[in-house]
Amino acid sequence: MTLLAPSTDRAADAWRHSSVLVVDDEQGMRNFLEKTLAPRCGEVHGADSAESAEALARTHRYDLVILDIALPGKNGIALLRELREHGYSGEVILITAFADLDTAIEALRAGASDFILKPFRVTQLLNSVQQCLERSRLARENYVLRRTISQRTPPFAGLVGQSTQMVDLQRSLLRVAQVTSTVLLSGESGTGKELAALALHRHSPRANGPFVPVNCAVMSPELIESELFGHAKGAFTGATKSRDGLFYYAQGGTLFLDEIGELPLTLQATLLRVLDDRRIRPVGSEQQVPVDVRIIAATNRSLAAEVAAGRFRADLYYRLQVVEIALPSLREHKQDIPALVEHFITTLAPQLGVEPIEVTSEELDYLQQYHWPGNVRELRNLIERSLILGSLNVSALYQGLPPAPPAAGKATDLHTLEKQHILSVLESVQGDKTRAARLLGISRRTLERRCAEWSLS
Repeated sequence: MTLLAPSTDRAADAWRHSSVLVVDDEQGMRNFLEKTLAPRCGEVHGADSAESAEALARTHRYDLVILDIALPGKNGIALLRELREHGYSGEVILITAFADLDTAIEALRAGASDFILKPFRVTQLLNSVQQCLERSRLARENYVLRRTISQRTPPFAGLVGQSTQMVDLQRSLLRVAQVTSTVLLSGESGTGKELAALALHRHSPRANGPFVPVNCAVMSPELIESELFGHAKGAFTGATKSRDGLFYYAQGGTLFLDEIGELPLTLQATLLRVLDDRRIRPVGSEQQVPVDVRIIAATNRSLAAEVAAGRFRADLYYRLQVVEIALPSLREHKQDIPALVEHFITTLAPQLGVEPIEVTSEELDYLQQYHWPGNVRELRNLIERSLILGSLNVSALYQGLPPAPPAAGKATDLHTLEKQHILSVLESVQGDKTRAARLLGISRRTLERRCAEWSLS
């Protein structure tokens, strides 16, 4: 199935999602700048003094400030210094009718992005604004890229298979990608929920915007609010400067909230308000920042059961469940295992710098006989280990048991195979569940549930 992503103009997106503050005491100039920028930018505010600008900056988050130097009372350079001291990190264009080299140097030292002399042409102003907004967009994209690389976001090509289940899944993703509704992805750990979220993003009208993945299960409950919504300088111990949150960095794109069931109840209420109001408030700040972000959430547990147990808000559950897509476990589409094995060998061998391995039909029989508690992630990890060793490491799946192909006529209890495999991996790492879960390709929480089912400590 061929999926084609629509393209959008990134420069136009940068303008449309930008917020601009114009500070000039001359009403005619201020009105001219506001009317010039309002049709192009998402939000444009005006202020006639430094004091008015400071009041607006306390309650709004601006990507760009266009600032006249000659203001009544506190001048523009002094205002710029104070904005920087209070944590403003956006772009600033200084404009003035009277300037010399010393003033220009002072403006740049104060943190100005550009310096324009009055009178100026509209094209000159718009070129400067475009450069500033482009720098702001690139800074956001670089942050998201560094974060994505650090988390090793998997490639979209991992959604491999021609089984009925996978074809149905691809069709659902393609259909849902075209709308802006919130999506809830459900399925066991390792089934590829992040790949599905990335597919929804890449084939949506937001494809040129950022894709920001967030794993709620690994984020500290004390810091998750700051990570998502940002914080002001001095909001808590250690907050030496203000910081934008992941909602801001996902502006114009998609925010993927993995393991949404791990979100603390207090944050669930905040997230619900953001979904309704489309505005965020950084921790310790009075700012109300408008956001244009599509939310895709994922869970490996039943949120309906979590709601019944009082661990998840019912109103947030129904708000997220506008569209729900369930991802099949690998056990449900084992006929895709040969294609997945070929895909992982083809993609991982060059990355590891090793020769591809050959997999026999008998070995594929063993793989298709196995229960795969860690789903596609466990299969990928097996292929990666096998590439390093130089041959398919089938014995890793059947430690302690002599594997027999289905043709041998021996009945195989898949649950017993799963239990034997997990216990042998746990024994090999001296009971370290974190390392065992990593080797198995499942989450530690899933491993602990398995152990609890078998009454193991």
